[in-house]
Amino acid sequence: MSTPLESGPVALGQNTRLGVETYFDSINRSGGVHGRTLRLLALDDGYEPNKAALNMRQLIDDKKVLAVIGNVGTPTAVVSAPIANETRTILMGAVTGAGLLRKTPPERYIFNYRASYAEETAAMIDGLLGIGVKPREIAFFTQNDGYGDSGFAGAVSALKARGFAETDTLAHGRYTRNTTHIEGALATILDAETEPRAIIMVGAYPACAAFIREARKDLPRALFLNVSFVGSAALSKALGKEGEGVIVTQVTPALNDTLPGVQSYREALRQYRADATPDFLSLEGFLAARLLVEGIRRATITDKPADDREALVNALENLRDFDLGIGTPVRFDKSDHQASHKVWPTRLTQGEFQPLTWSQLR
Repeated sequence: MSTPLESGPVALGQNTRLGVETYFDSINRSGGVHGRTLRLLALDDGYEPNKAALNMRQLIDDKKVLAVIGNVGTPTAVVSAPIANETRTILMGAVTGAGLLRKTPPERYIFNYRASYAEETAAMIDGLLGIGVKPREIAFFTQNDGYGDSGFAGAVSALKARGFAETDTLAHGRYTRNTTHIEGALATILDAETEPRAIIMVGAYPACAAFIREARKDLPRALFLNVSFVGSAALSKALGKEGEGVIVTQVTPALNDTLPGVQSYREALRQYRADATPDFLSLEGFLAARLLVEGIRRATITDKPADDREALVNALENLRDFDLGIGTPVRFDKSDHQASHKVWPTRLTQGEFQPLTWSQLR
């Protein structure tokens, strides 16, 4: 794994690593996979592409890893995915919904667990229009890079598909990655001809928290909607009481759900990480790890990296209708390398993210 652990949005990297390691621990304590144990090597990249590229080379060329799992971020995926493809090494469950990892047909070595940003923002658009928000009353706050571009493009496509063609007239404020310089973005949105009733946000939690705190002074009744990558727990902590009512779309079920996949995650946390608090990102890492391990179970793993990686790809591409315990079967095949396409809306209520149906916002 190459992920922010010491700088950048560290909560995202640390929680994803926690989820992967927790699942690996549960497998290792049961005897491993065919008698062999799993180990996660996690390197810090600070959410910076140059560091991520160096880490990928080190993990693949020097450490001879079987696969890379749970890398966090779109800017880092821009460099990590080509290296994975070049070296014929699986990149599994990257924490990003960007389209660059979801090509048609899919790239052979890229496998995703989560729904895409386009699917998350399309769910937001449908939800907002369904409660009477007009397209012109929607604004955007996004990170000024491939991550922000991907989320914004998904929302624009959804609006156009629903008959609104003038998307270039919508207010769109942007900020620079790894900063909280949100003043210019906020000014752009406040200067718009139409006051927004809803702001769709595609950013990291430090900047999104700073934006929400400032924007609420001028837009006290606006809805603030974030994609899952924001990091729900970190956003809630950063906002404190000012986070009440903030919406985040999730790519996993609710943390208190009775679904088997969530229950096994919580039980594993209790057994192997008793001091850890359940979190959407660690649940995502846990589920991605489960997919990877199921592929390893079905593949014939020797000690020849090139052969092992190909065997793992073949096994994953035959993972059909697999019960991950999230309410609907997931699958991989040669034409689709994204396991889940489902989005779960949540709203921050008294310090916890609770399941949300869009009609509740009326």
